[in-house]
Amino acid sequence: MQELMAGFGLGLGLIAAIGAQNAFVLRQGIRREHVLAVCLVCILSDALLISAGVAGFTIAAEALPWLARLFRLGGAAFLILYGLQSARAALRGGAALVAGEGTAKSRRRAILTALAFTWLNPHVYLDTLVLLGAIASGYENRAAFALGAIAASASFFLALGFGARLLAPLFARPAAWRVLDGLVALTMWAIAASLLLTGGG
Repeated sequence: MQELMAGFGLGLGLIAAIGAQNAFVLRQGIRREHVLAVCLVCILSDALLISAGVAGFTIAAEALPWLARLFRLGGAAFLILYGLQSARAALRGGAALVAGEGTAKSRRRAILTALAFTWLNPHVYLDTLVLLGAIASGYENRAAFALGAIAASASFFLALGFGARLLAPLFARPAAWRVLDGLVALTMWAIAASLLLTGGG
């Protein structure tokens, strides 16, 4: 359960950030255009990347025993800095997620756009293949950690897509993002502390 919750918390913290992919999912949800298809593209893509990151890093760590500790410490440092960035965003405020209007997209075009927002984003590889993979190596049950991160992805994208009509007015307000950024900062710091104090497991 510890690994599952850690994976869920970290996965949610990394996914729930203002970006082009989330804005696109929100837009599709508001317009009720191919919402399920778009959400599934994002969820399945994350599942593949997270699984590859956790499995691939495990193999590398077994070949080089010191690699896990090195990346775990590096991951903790990254989480601390990521938390500071989120905390600064929470204090400054001013950000808002606005879904553009535009013209209706075909299902094929919507899916291709979702794929582009996911796979052409360089940060997704750092978050999933490197960061999640490295942090997962610090837990005994890596599969549970990966499952938690995948569950966070699925929960977030489904809530964003199908709850868009309710969420859009809320997250058009900078104050809502300040609260979210604050929660993200606390989550990142809590996981970083766990890695530094207990080695993650």
